[in-house]
Amino acid sequence: MSTFTVADYLLTRLKELGLDKVFQVPGDYCSRFMSALDAFDGIDAVGEVYEMGAAYSADGYARVHGLGAVSLQYGVGTFSAVNAIAGAYVERNPVVVISASPSTSDRLKANAQNVLFHHSTGNFEADRNVLEQVTVACEILADPHRAPWQIDNALIAALTHRQPIYLEAYQDIWGAEVSRPHGQLTPAPRPSNPQALQSLVEATVQRLATARQPLVLLGVEIIRYGLQDAVQRLIDSCGLPFSTTLDAKTVLDESQAPFIGTYAGPASRPETSARVDACDCILAIGVIFTDDYLDLLKARYGEIVQVNCELARAGADYYPNVRLPDYVEALLKALKVDTQFPRPGTALAASRPLLGSGAVPSALSYASFFDSLVNFAQEHRLWQTSTLILGESSSLYVASNINGMPRGSFISDAIWGSLGHETGCALGVALGSGRRPVVVAGDGGFMMVSQSLAALARNKINAVVFVMSNQVYAIEQAFVDPDAFTPEGEFAPFDTLPALDYTALASGYGALGYRVETVDELERLLPQLLMVVQRPVLVEVKIAEKDFAEQIKRLAGVS
Repeated sequence: MSTFTVADYLLTRLKELGLDKVFQVPGDYCSRFMSALDAFDGIDAVGEVYEMGAAYSADGYARVHGLGAVSLQYGVGTFSAVNAIAGAYVERNPVVVISASPSTSDRLKANAQNVLFHHSTGNFEADRNVLEQVTVACEILADPHRAPWQIDNALIAALTHRQPIYLEAYQDIWGAEVSRPHGQLTPAPRPSNPQALQSLVEATVQRLATARQPLVLLGVEIIRYGLQDAVQRLIDSCGLPFSTTLDAKTVLDESQAPFIGTYAGPASRPETSARVDACDCILAIGVIFTDDYLDLLKARYGEIVQVNCELARAGADYYPNVRLPDYVEALLKALKVDTQFPRPGTALAASRPLLGSGAVPSALSYASFFDSLVNFAQEHRLWQTSTLILGESSSLYVASNINGMPRGSFISDAIWGSLGHETGCALGVALGSGRRPVVVAGDGGFMMVSQSLAALARNKINAVVFVMSNQVYAIEQAFVDPDAFTPEGEFAPFDTLPALDYTALASGYGALGYRVETVDELERLLPQLLMVVQRPVLVEVKIAEKDFAEQIKRLAGVS
């Protein structure tokens, strides 16, 4: 009978939690863990071609599967992945970062003979010191007797807080023998303060009942804590219109009548902004407010009831130790017994799913591209089986104006805003959900992660990656100096990009490559893309350098 090791212990726990993929980039320190992973039944090793891409993939997998994992080399690997893990941290996305460092004997040599081991800064605590800033638990596994307890505690923290953890073992410890795990891991019980919970629910019901135009605003933590069904019942019970923040787009089905559009601050649809501006009570559930919402907070802070995993408040009144799931459940019960709900006459006609840009049919622009894509998606029910993935680019805010998408069909890192995340996470989204990724990337962001196409091709994922090719960091320029978009304006040198041969790049990575310059070319290509299987597609969408999307104009304060 083979030895049951520390690596086996971790893999067994991950399998119990439903995980069936570990993304990885190899490294000699991690060799014992990787060997255990290859031999382990029920979890597949998925190779990536660079460390941040592996972490992005684990992040994408966790977004749709609930928990992700990535195995990386010490130092050079973990430091490369920090950006992706930081995004998972702020967006409440549990990813297990697995690594290994110099062995017990090597550490003795380092101290006795003043040896600097490869990939080490000389401080063996450096990786933990860095990762502590973007994880909810960091454990160094130096003793096999304590390792199971450390692993369990860290995994419980990830489940409880929905944030990443870091597990680093001495090189020899991953292969050390331990006992098999006992019992099941569950989130740590954190009961709400009953008095605070009751008081907040009563305050919420009173505010909703007396408001003339109340609104429910839904945030990303609803997805992270699996509260979609409960919140849908809440919307049905109160009969109030609802919106979502950009990071939570498609948390619920957008075709239902109460949905008024995604609220993305100034970038929102004008009719959505008008409804938000007119409301006198906002119930913000699971919302993490970013600086996209500063105008709303300035104008409506006292009229907002906000409950997320870190705070619970009604205006300036704060309620300690109120858990988001408990609040949703208690509020739902209160609304069901209150005869004032559901509120009559608050339902709206379902929002038209098209952007309605009125763009010139022949010219490709942000607006005409998305109009064509949305029309095609509606006609072919594309979002029933595909996921639209956006990153930090002008396209993200244009796409925020799309309506009518089904639940769970949109992903973005709208809070962290890392360029390239959209392409990097596509592999994990596909393997975690079985859905086809449809990525819209800015050319600047895509250049940072283009090698992710190789991993998509290697794993036979039929992702479609549209690259909005204008050879500039347009969204950056909009905030630096929007006058650059005028006919006589010039872009700052640091906001310009080189021209790439995207079709040649696609071929080199094992993908199909296309280039479209007009709406007609795009609309003739889209049906062909439906026929592609087991291979990614890269489509260069050529747009003008100075195409200034209306949503970005509003966001940048340009009238």
